[in-house]
Amino acid sequence: MHKTSAWPLALIYAALIVFASLFPFDGWREQGISPWVFFSARIPPPYWTWFDVNMNIAGYAPLGFLLALAGLRSGWPRAAVPLAALAGALLSLSMEYLQIFLPRRVPSNMDFALNATGALLGALAAALLERFGAIAHWSRFRERWFVPHARGALVLLALWPWALLFPAALPFGLGQMWERLEAALIDALQDTPFLQWLPVREAPLEPLSPGAELMAVALGLLIPCLLGYCVMRHAGRRMAFALATAAVGVGVTALSSLLSYGPTHAWEWLTLPARMGVLVALGAALAMAAVPRRGCAALLLLALMLHLNLLNQAPTSAYFAQTLQAWEQGRFIRFYGLGQWLGWLWPYGALVYVVLRVSRRDGDS
Repeated sequence: MHKTSAWPLALIYAALIVFASLFPFDGWREQGISPWVFFSARIPPPYWTWFDVNMNIAGYAPLGFLLALAGLRSGWPRAAVPLAALAGALLSLSMEYLQIFLPRRVPSNMDFALNATGALLGALAAALLERFGAIAHWSRFRERWFVPHARGALVLLALWPWALLFPAALPFGLGQMWERLEAALIDALQDTPFLQWLPVREAPLEPLSPGAELMAVALGLLIPCLLGYCVMRHAGRRMAFALATAAVGVGVTALSSLLSYGPTHAWEWLTLPARMGVLVALGAALAMAAVPRRGCAALLLLALMLHLNLLNQAPTSAYFAQTLQAWEQGRFIRFYGLGQWLGWLWPYGALVYVVLRVSRRDGDS
């Protein structure tokens, strides 16, 4: 069986679908109606929009694509498409069934049909790409550019742009979650003796200075570059990868700003410290292109710890908190809310990966 990144990506995407379908996970109760009532409901339902139609199809198409791709790459050429389509349909059916018990969610047979259609279309797209040789071309590209055991790093790199999509307090500032985690723990432990166990903050958090902001931006962009270097050998290809990573990071951050504040504010995040941080990160990444892979892993570990320490010693601004609230309560919560979790957890996933990689004795250099 070929070790492909499609399997872990498919599992992660399925978990995100579960999150999107059952959010906010509260208010579970028996509502006194048949759990299968949505099967006999009229199609289309009284209230629907083309946005809902497109999003239901588009939401499950990547799942069907990844599952079919994983099957094709694992040696199941005939079963890949039907199994991927069936898995997507069963997942959608399970989500619609569970929504019966959530008063804030409305199950729909139309959603189920569109989700199943999306999964089938995604699976067919993977089969079509396989037929025209695109997947084989990617395999040859991966063999030339990356070491054999690169799956974990490639999965993290594929998730990085999605993690950037949710607005961050600082550009490329993934992992800033300790302030909100602390507040959540205080709320959860109210009226219990365990509240006294929490460490007491001696002083309120202070905003980052321009120099510290520059460093945080630079580290945030340097981290995915070093992650790629951990699974790449050729210095020239590393330089091309660093340039592509910077372009993707800047583009996705601009898109996030555009979606948050409007088209006229797409580039307002690019302040002087942010511009300098991007240039510093790019210069450092290019200068490190010849560093051995184990050395890159050690530098990545150091960069992750410094970056997370910088971010979590700074507060989020009131204006940014208002933006988060608007995103969390808006119509895009089922999709962009997932980016919030990715933005919180991505650096810690990278930290676990690099610790495991540094501890391995595989003769990497």
